[in-house]
Amino acid sequence: MSFDAEYASPAIRRLRDDLALALRAAAHHGLSEGVCNHFSVALPGAQDRYLINPRGLHWSEVGPDDIVLIDVRGEVLAGRHGVEPTALFIHGAVHRITGRAVVLHCHMPYATALTLTSDRALDPTLSQNAMRFMGRLAIDAEYNGLALDDSEGERIARAMTGKDIAFLANHGVIVAGASIAHAYDDLYYLERACLHQVIAQSTGRPLVPVDAKLAAHVAAQIQGEREQSDLFFEALRRLLPAPQHERPMLRRAAA
Repeated sequence: MSFDAEYASPAIRRLRDDLALALRAAAHHGLSEGVCNHFSVALPGAQDRYLINPRGLHWSEVGPDDIVLIDVRGEVLAGRHGVEPTALFIHGAVHRITGRAVVLHCHMPYATALTLTSDRALDPTLSQNAMRFMGRLAIDAEYNGLALDDSEGERIARAMTGKDIAFLANHGVIVAGASIAHAYDDLYYLERACLHQVIAQSTGRPLVPVDAKLAAHVAAQIQGEREQSDLFFEALRRLLPAPQHERPMLRRAAA
């Protein structure tokens, strides 16, 4: 099967629909930043090829036909647009090293704010929303500039080993998962938990965490039943339909 035929197949069309929806939802929820940052999903059974958002489109305007199919070397295999360079190095490495199907990277405001603190990350023993992330958080405590080479992407990916979520020092976050719906749900609630923590810290009053064992129990309860995540994503599908207008082909960036 050619890459164009693979890109047009019903299974990959569904993944393109879902990835584009996650991007529009992130814009709707205030998690996007200009035309920067990237969401990707590996093709089923093919960790060397993945779908990713195009360079130069605001996330609110992305439809399934704007999604790009690339390989782990950053070569565009199918699609009308190019891809932002740092996306190639971060996402290729995280897909390859962690084996996660879905990789969402953004600079959402409250989570990024916590990467600027000495703790670098969310405290998963504070709010109920935060507890869902108990035992799932990695911290990449060293900022090394833009990820413009393989070694930097691989360094970030290795920092995530065994974890779903990475707080990248002075940078932003990565949320990885097995499905787009579940990863997006985690991304949304991660930002909500970070918002609550930042607001609580801004009061200047002492914070009151729960026992770590209780937080772990809550995390297991939430991870044990993810129907709410699927329902949330389907609600977003109804609320944020794909745009119908055609966009011109954007200039492709060099890989």
